[in-house]
Amino acid sequence: MLQADGRASIRSVAERVHVSRANAYARINRLVEDGVIRGFGARVDHERAGHGTSAYITLKIVQNSWRTVREQLRQLPGASHIALVGGDFDVLLLVHTPDNRALRELVLTRLQAIPEVLSTRTLLVFEEEDLEPQG
Repeated sequence: MLQADGRASIRSVAERVHVSRANAYARINRLVEDGVIRGFGARVDHERAGHGTSAYITLKIVQNSWRTVREQLRQLPGASHIALVGGDFDVLLLVHTPDNRALRELVLTRLQAIPEVLSTRTLLVFEEEDLEPQG
């Protein structure tokens, strides 16, 4: 329920799952303390927020350089998801930029300047949709 609406009140959560407000409050706090819930945030329409160009970028990196590369990728403007993966490439990076020029700058100037990045491949997103949590 909180995945669908992170702003839901304790009262509405308690009513929906048929427990007392105190019990709902305690359960949510425990989920936060245990790290199951890592935080609460907003789903942003990137185009309306001025970042109308999105792309998945695959990277091949030097073996055993994940931690170093990850820290540098976190600093990139518009980076919203970073994953270490198995397969034909090592890292999958999702970025949102204002336009194609900014995307080009990010890939050619910022990403390819990271010494541990051996190669990149950019997959331009034509359309995207956040899926609502099933429950």
